[in-house]
Amino acid sequence: MTSSNPMAITTETAIHYDIEQAVRDRYSAGAQAPQAALCCPTDGYDGRYLKILPEEIITKDYGCGDPTRYVQAGEVVVDLGSGAGKNCYIMAQKVGAEGRVIGVDMNDEMLALARKYQATIGDQLGYHNVNFVKGKIQDLALNLDQLQAWLNQHPVQSIADLAALETEGDRLRREAPLIATSSVDVVVSNCVLNLVKPQDKNQLFQEIYRILKRGGRAVISDIVCDEPPTDVILNDPDLWSGCIAGAFLESEFLQRFEAAGFYGVEILARQEQPWQVIDGIEFRSLTVQAYKGKEGPCLDRNQAVIYKGPWKAVQDDDGHTLLRGERMAVCEKTFQLYTDPNGPYAHDFIPVLPQTEVPRDSAPVFNCSRDSLRHPRETKGVDYRATLPSAGDCCEPGNCC
Repeated sequence: MTSSNPMAITTETAIHYDIEQAVRDRYSAGAQAPQAALCCPTDGYDGRYLKILPEEIITKDYGCGDPTRYVQAGEVVVDLGSGAGKNCYIMAQKVGAEGRVIGVDMNDEMLALARKYQATIGDQLGYHNVNFVKGKIQDLALNLDQLQAWLNQHPVQSIADLAALETEGDRLRREAPLIATSSVDVVVSNCVLNLVKPQDKNQLFQEIYRILKRGGRAVISDIVCDEPPTDVILNDPDLWSGCIAGAFLESEFLQRFEAAGFYGVEILARQEQPWQVIDGIEFRSLTVQAYKGKEGPCLDRNQAVIYKGPWKAVQDDDGHTLLRGERMAVCEKTFQLYTDPNGPYAHDFIPVLPQTEVPRDSAPVFNCSRDSLRHPRETKGVDYRATLPSAGDCCEPGNCC
């Protein structure tokens, strides 16, 4: 799937400060004392999961949504920009002893705060399933603690030393990645993606996609705006570190998931009233869910789906039009995406399987230019002439009248 809106989304405004340093300084201060203006307050967390959390973690949590509510038992979860660890410790309870939570942050003070209570909370739960690692969320293969350990032994004093540092970074990404490829069920983040530099945001979404397993999903809460931030806003380091200047355009936020290869991109929550309005531009929280897993060949196994409605027709991310009530021909891959009970589409479609299964190893390539309707004889077979009695006294599941 590719977006009709090419994702070369960058800002042309020259930014006259170090974005990463501004973010690091602001959140270092936020680890020392609560920052009331840092991101928008979030209500609605399930109080059951807050009972074991120290007050320090709760008061020094900065976010704009609650992606934790979408995590399930047994899952492996990565939290991008985990900060004080509040979301990680909530999810630790939700995924249970069979699950695992990894918090990623680049800020030493925040990591120290999150790790401070790690053993105590694990003892209270009866299991230890949370780990906090140091890394940049746009480079999830590079373990910054390991790179720092190497740097301590090999200080950079020349261009040759700098080249050696870069080589070591490449080696660590390849041989000891911070987060391995296709190793995670869910990636969550709470008001952190906007803090990344504009030139790194494409890589950020590619990294989220890389670490997810096939069928995995991203659930991201972040700040979006209804108009592009002005040059004045972009060049205010307090507004960048305060989750304003780096906000995504609302439509752009969803397009970035699509451009990275995700499907089933969906808005789960949208703040009705803006969190802030600056120069007439509205900034609000948005929570988006997106799935990974549409790679692979398109094989024709005589499968079809029926779109249930309520719309007369809908268009999927690949540009296929699905007509309400019609048997729509789909390839094997699309059939699985539409009917996966754990995916985003299953409640919208009725699967139609062929009378005789077409073996996968002999299935032809699906012809995407063919008529989109699947004739019943394709499903049943051209020579199908069976006459069958009623299967029972009732044609409707449940009670008969």
